Amino acid sequence: MGYFMQLHQQSISETISKRYFQEIDSINQYTGIEEFFTIESRLLFEIFHLEADKAKKSLHELIDILSIRFGKQVIKEVRNYFMTLSSIVARKLMENQVPSKKAFAFNVACIDMIQNKMKDAEFLQFADELIDFYVSFIADRKQPTFRHQTVNKVIMYINDELENDLTVESIAQKFHISTSHLSRIFREHVGITLVEYLNVRRVEESQYYLRHTNKSITSISEQFHFCNQSYFTRIFKKYTGVTPKHFRDELHHDFFRFELPETANVEKEKI
Repeated sequence: MGYFMQLHQQSISETISKRYFQEIDSINQYTGIEEFFTIESRLLFEIFHLEADKAKKSLHELIDILSIRFGKQVIKEVRNYFMTLSSIVARKLMENQVPSKKAFAFNVACIDMIQNKMKDAEFLQFADELIDFYVSFIADRKQPTFRHQTVNKVIMYINDELENDLTVESIAQKFHISTSHLSRIFREHVGITLVEYLNVRRVEESQYYLRHTNKSITSISEQFHFCNQSYFTRIFKKYTGVTPKHFRDELHHDFFRFELPETANVEKEKI
């Protein structure tokens, strides 16, 4: 058995080596290939610095290079590259302290979306939507810089645990402070109540499930722990201006995003 396994592995190695040298010879026929990884590095910088418009332009440049190289097979190769890019972004998320389970879920969600939602005739539009998803996900997990360390930690905790049944009481218990003190410092620094912020973040996250999955609105409501679908619809419309159903059906509606107020980069207060 070991002998035949060794022969099989050798065959795979030889096949890959042969294909590698064929590809090297083929690539030499095209211009621009040497720029590919330079542009990709720039793309990743733009994504993680939330420069969505620049990132979209860079991704289109990469697609142009793939088009030159693969011709009629470009759609297949672009699809494969989108999955590769999503995996690269997921690993960089982990390097930026995003919990591994969140990075893994991000990667799975991207790949599922690429495999099942990307239409061949609209792959350039899909590229732009993919960049928007990357940037939104990263922006939601960007380290806040409020002057109160506990407020910053609470925001990051909410981002990481949003699909759990979070309440003011459970969060206060997590950080060993009273609910009244937590509520006061959160509103003082963020400008809205903690309950409002929880609803805002749930609405933001639910938009992706409405737009990119087939989950029912009731299931999404339950996933984010709204007490019922009617309440979910009311809160969703309050922030987006449309109902969950309209947001799902009418693709021209932009994603709602709550912008945290600008904060001074000064020494953080302690409790």
